[in-house]
Amino acid sequence: MSTTTPTVATTPEQVDLAAQEAHAAFLRIADETPSARAARLNTIADALRGHAGELVTLAAADTNLAETRLQGELQRSAFQLDLFAEEVRTGVALDATIDHADPDWGMGPRPDIRRVNVPLGVVGVFGASNFPFAFSVMGGDSASALAAGCAVLHKIHPGHQNLALRTGEIVASALAAAGDPAGLFSLVDGRSAAEALVDHPLVRAIGFTGSTVGGRELFNRASARPVPIPFYGELGSINPVFVLPEAWDSRAEEILSGFAGSFTMGMGQFCTKPGVLFVPDSASEEQLRTGLGSALGQAPLAKLLTPGLRESFGKALEEVASFDGVQPLVPGTDDEVPSPTVLLVDARTAASDPGVLQREMFGPATVVVRYHDVADLPSLAESMEGQLTATIHADAGDSTGALLSALTGIAGRVLWNGWPTGVTVSYAQQHGGPYPATTAPGTTSVGTAAIGRFMRPVAYQDVPDDALPPALQESNPWSIARRVDGVFIPAGEAQ
Repeated sequence: MSTTTPTVATTPEQVDLAAQEAHAAFLRIADETPSARAARLNTIADALRGHAGELVTLAAADTNLAETRLQGELQRSAFQLDLFAEEVRTGVALDATIDHADPDWGMGPRPDIRRVNVPLGVVGVFGASNFPFAFSVMGGDSASALAAGCAVLHKIHPGHQNLALRTGEIVASALAAAGDPAGLFSLVDGRSAAEALVDHPLVRAIGFTGSTVGGRELFNRASARPVPIPFYGELGSINPVFVLPEAWDSRAEEILSGFAGSFTMGMGQFCTKPGVLFVPDSASEEQLRTGLGSALGQAPLAKLLTPGLRESFGKALEEVASFDGVQPLVPGTDDEVPSPTVLLVDARTAASDPGVLQREMFGPATVVVRYHDVADLPSLAESMEGQLTATIHADAGDSTGALLSALTGIAGRVLWNGWPTGVTVSYAQQHGGPYPATTAPGTTSVGTAAIGRFMRPVAYQDVPDDALPPALQESNPWSIARRVDGVFIPAGEAQ
């Protein structure tokens, strides 16, 4: 396989060769210094920025997305790589921990124990349809796997194939110019290649962002292997928004305007799109229709990302609209470029058949639920499945304790007086949640903590200092952050 123009593996035999080459590349870099690993991420970030104009043009042609949106997404991907690089340099991701031998330890003499995270090996990453940069070829999963020290086999999404191929070439060329081994990053394409990727014994983990049906199929496949592997899947989320009475009374118009902008952003094709809005039943149909109508009239419309997504959206909308008690509040259109649809249902009806609260409509449609008693909101929240996000709009006079506790139980990120669309890349970010939002609720696919998905801890007991990995040696030759005898010591400080 050429390094600068990688062959795209499309058959199980080609995937096998790619996996073997990736494994060999991984072994060559497994013991490298944090600075070398970080430099690789910076190199890729610079390459993406250097080809930004070309890549954005390809992405616009492949996806129907606006160039402004795509420019921001590419910038996010490059920023993410640089942020991960800094995290790698400090050694935080290694979580190096040293417990010196202690004869007076509270439960008896303690041996010398030292633990550090090591990379898993070859990681398979599936590109997402809705974010051609941020969750695709060099998106969060690929970036975090490389930051962990793994090799990456990326499965192209057919919704932006031309972009994926060119991005793969740019990344491979940048890595080759930096002297990295061939096979450290390469591409696979097609269903048979995808299945072979999940099945291959040298592949040690999978990152996936996509549909619940497709993700669950691959998750089951990964779990059924003779040696099961971690499957980090982001599958589906409704992202409910709960508006409490005081907040509604004081700023209903502002809330409806913000909600309209959020659920139509990107034509409703964000994984954090708010799919359900709970409002008090003091909200009349006319107030809701008027408040939403003016904002929806200004929403930019475009084709959905792929014909397949357009078909799935139409089926999901038809299914939700057919639930008993559901009625149109703002009828949309069923055109090739659909205008937004808002459906309305009473909370008691939804509580009797919570399916209306559990069917994701991936596109410009949402449901407004009117509730009678704020005390009913926690049970309504608990009737929903696992979510990436949940949002509360409340003012000082609103009682939120029980609702906040309920949402903490179902969501990975809880927002206050905001909107879930827009997921910043940062240290504290959590982009995950209970199933079916993700298959691994203890992890995140966004933020620096995402690196940890593709590492595993190894402890060394009473191993001589000169035989230990550098991260655990007494002199700390890499000058990384470590926890020594319970005390956190920042990178660069004497230990």
